[in-house]
Amino acid sequence: MEAKAIARHIRVTPMKARRVVNLVRGKQANEALAILKFAPQAASEPVFKVVQSAISNARVLADRDGVAFDEGDLIISEMYVDEGPTMKRFQPRAQGRAFQIKKRTSHITVVVATPEKEEAR
Repeated sequence: MEAKAIARHIRVTPMKARRVVNLVRGKQANEALAILKFAPQAASEPVFKVVQSAISNARVLADRDGVAFDEGDLIISEMYVDEGPTMKRFQPRAQGRAFQIKKRTSHITVVVATPEKEEAR
């Protein structure tokens, strides 16, 4: 069984989000949640929410298909961060100049799967 969750337009730079995603990629879902809960980076909060959502999606799929569901069996099979649209803002500077500020956004994708599904890949 495989379930997916995507969070789009998250206001954290992709580079900072990738640092957090690299901590938990390939780990068990429960272990990943524990790591993300205590990670000091600000990007760990939205990543935590996406992992939780993927686990919930897996639970819903298991109930729909009538399959026994054990949250402890799930592992994070795929997890990546793509760059979203960049908001461009201007900050006034000395002598009438303007300085461009780029507010970057991220698209975070998490796929959780059971080990037998992972072996099939």
